[in-house]
Formats: sequence, structure tokens, C-alpha cells
Amino acid sequence: MRGLTRFWSDFPTLHKVYIGFITLVMVIALWLPLEDASASKQNDSSTTSLKPGVRYDLSTLEVVPSTVENNKGSATDANEVSDALENTIESTQAVDLTEQDIENNAQIEWRSVKIEKNDNLAKIFERNKISAKTLLQVSQSGPAANTLINKMRPGQTIELGFLDNQFDRLMYPLSKFEFIEITTSENGYYAQQVTRAVDTKHAFAAAVIKSNFWNAGVQAGLNDTQIMNLANIFGWDVDFALDIREGDSFTVVYEELLVEGEHAGYGNILAAEFVNQGDAFTAIRHNDGNYYTPEGNSMRKAFLRAPVNFKYISSSFNPRRLHPVTGRVAPHRGIDYAARTGTPVVAAGDGKVIKSGYNSLNGNYVFIQHGKEYVTKYLHLHKRYVRTGAKVKQNQKIGTVGATGRVTGAHLHYEFLVNGVHRNPKTVQLPKALPIESSEKQEFMAIATNMMSLLQTNKNVLLAAN
Repeated sequence: MRGLTRFWSDFPTLHKVYIGFITLVMVIALWLPLEDASASKQNDSSTTSLKPGVRYDLSTLEVVPSTVENNKGSATDANEVSDALENTIESTQAVDLTEQDIENNAQIEWRSVKIEKNDNLAKIFERNKISAKTLLQVSQSGPAANTLINKMRPGQTIELGFLDNQFDRLMYPLSKFEFIEITTSENGYYAQQVTRAVDTKHAFAAAVIKSNFWNAGVQAGLNDTQIMNLANIFGWDVDFALDIREGDSFTVVYEELLVEGEHAGYGNILAAEFVNQGDAFTAIRHNDGNYYTPEGNSMRKAFLRAPVNFKYISSSFNPRRLHPVTGRVAPHRGIDYAARTGTPVVAAGDGKVIKSGYNSLNGNYVFIQHGKEYVTKYLHLHKRYVRTGAKVKQNQKIGTVGATGRVTGAHLHYEFLVNGVHRNPKTVQLPKALPIESSEKQEFMAIATNMMSLLQTNKNVLLAAN
């Protein structure tokens, strides 16, 4: 040890200063990385382990002052920690608010109020001791509030919610799928129209016709709309007034609509088979909303076979018919469909109205041009809903059945002309619509295969039951 002391004392003073300085630099260099590593580890353990949605006591988070104090030049680290804490606090507050909402909903007292005749929102609020000021705020809470005011009908029910005996919100069902909700907000009240989530599942129906098609549909569990839709799908191939026979049958796959697991109505017919006098017709619904045969040909022809729902044919197409009024031989160049006055009359196909008027023979009438070759005529209408020059779509309402002109009773006289020549509307060959797009054929065939399988399975069940 004495040797080291003597050795050190022999060094020049300047050298001693250099050695001391170098030693100090090395100590600082070795010490700083250790401090950085320690701060980084604390950062990881103290901030990234914070769990969103959990409330923490901020006094226990000592890493923030430590990091900022020991690294005054490292503003980025401090900001990152601050951001992490702010995000955590925001998450905690969001969870607290959600839990508070749930708690409030559980505490709300609901009153079901039936809407009386000549009732309005003001009368309902007054009966339930809700202030005029609140009524004004609710009526000004948004467009949905106007919908509520205009849609309220006698016999329906409005739900009023009270929190701590104070009006808090209301709900009014527009349908099984939509309702209007008005709730409290920072600015008073907020109105919105809400659509419920709707799920669908496949449902089946089948029947053998014993008396008539309508009764068979009812016995199969179909509602009125479904029965009419089924008839419309096959309306180009089957005359449901004249062609139905005992023993005809149908099988249907359709959508059942569910809201929160409960039945809420029926959706589209997805596939159907109709057997008429031994001839089977099958229709598959594609994503475009139209129906096609399993091969992809359109079920929809360019024209409807009959443009009105009628009771019976009072007079058929007959070139040698005796006129019922004059008693003279006068060709009957169309078909008379007997129906009640006011029954809707629709366009048999897309086209342009070339005449819409009135005269003493035809009464109210509408003539429609379809392309270059075809013209359809509708006579003795009670009312007309289209004007000359208007463009119409197939199934568009153009008038109603009446008894105007030279007639003996209410009916529609319907004529079908091809290149200026009258043809029997019941037997004339109707041109078909375009088949499915080639680009969609593969997708459709996959749908058709699945639906054909479902139809066959349901049909087998029907046969087994019978």
C-alpha cells in the first residue's frame, strides 16, 4: 500500500487531474444507463399494467413525479405516462356512466298509457302531471318527436318512464320493428327513431287444394299477404281464378322474422313450387328481389295475364258475340272481368299511356303502348289515376273498376292487341322477361340448389303426413 502511495505521489499534478477527470466520466457513464433502465422498468410496471375500467388511487402512482424529476429533459416519457393515465381515467368514467345508466333503467317506473280518441301529447302529459315546460322540450327534441306527434293513433299505447317521480323518457312503437324513444339529455331531451335488430329463419308451408286456393293457403298457416304474394309469383303461368283444380298443391319456403327471439311477422317468400293440373312450376327468389326458375329464367313475363283481381269473367273474348245492350252481333274483342266498383286496376306491363280519357261508349278508359308491338286497353273505369303521356310500370295502379259508359254493371273490359290486331288476353302467348344476368348465374345456382333441397324435404314431410 505504501508503494502505491509513493507511486501516486511521484505523478505530476497535471497527470493526477487528468486521471481524476477520466475516472469521474467513467463513473457517470456507468451510472446513467442503470437509472434509465430502472425508470423504463417502472414505467412498464406502473402504467401498462393499468387496466381500463378499473378505478385506481392516483396517490399510489409514484412513477410520475419520479420519472419527471429524474429526467427533466425527457418530455416524451412524461407525456406518455400522462396520456396513459388520462386514457385510464376516461375508461373508468365511461364504465361508471354505463353502470349508472343500467341502474337508472332498473329504477324507472313505466306507465302504459292508452291513446284515447282526440288525444294528443299535451293531453296525455297533463293527465300524467307532466309540466308544460317539459312538453315544450319534448316537442322540440328532434324530427323523431314530430313523427311521434303525427303518428299517434287512438287505441295505441305510449310508454312513459319516470325516475324518482319525475318524467324521464318515453317510448312509442311505430311497428314491431321500429319505435320512437325520447330520453333526457344535457340540453333537455333527445328524440330518435330506433330500428330493432331483426333476425330471420326459414319457415315452411304446404297444402293440397281441396276446395279453393285461398282456403288451402289459410289452412297451411299463410296470412293474406303471403297468399297474394304466392299467387303473384305464379300469376304469369297460372290463372288462379279459372285454372285451379282439386288436387293441385303448393310448397313454400319463406322467412319468419324474429325480434329479440319473438315472432314479429313474415318476410319474403324464398322459394315455392306450385303444381297445377299436373304441371309443376318452381320459383326461386334471387338477391335482386325477382323470382326465377331453377335454371335462371325469369318467372316474370312481360305482361300480367289479368290486370285486376276479379270475381268472375262476365264475358269472354268472342268475335261473334251479341251485344248485351243493343242485342246486335258485335265482336267482343276483350274480356270482361266482373269486380266491385273501386277494385284496383293495374298496368299489365311497363309502357306509356297513349290515351287517358272519357267517352259515352267506353266511359273512363286508359290505353297503354308496350314497345312497338303491344297495346293494352282498360275500359269502363270508375276513376283514372294516370294521364296521357305518363310512363307506367307493371303492377302500377292506373284506375279502379267502375260502370261508366255503355255497360250493364261494374266490370273491367280488358283488350290486348298485337301489331294492331286484337288477341284473346287469356290465351295469347306472353313474351318472357330477360333471364338472370350471366355474371350472377353461378351465385344464383348455389341458392337454387339449396332452396330446391328445402322444398323437396318439406314436400316429403307433407306426403308422409297425408
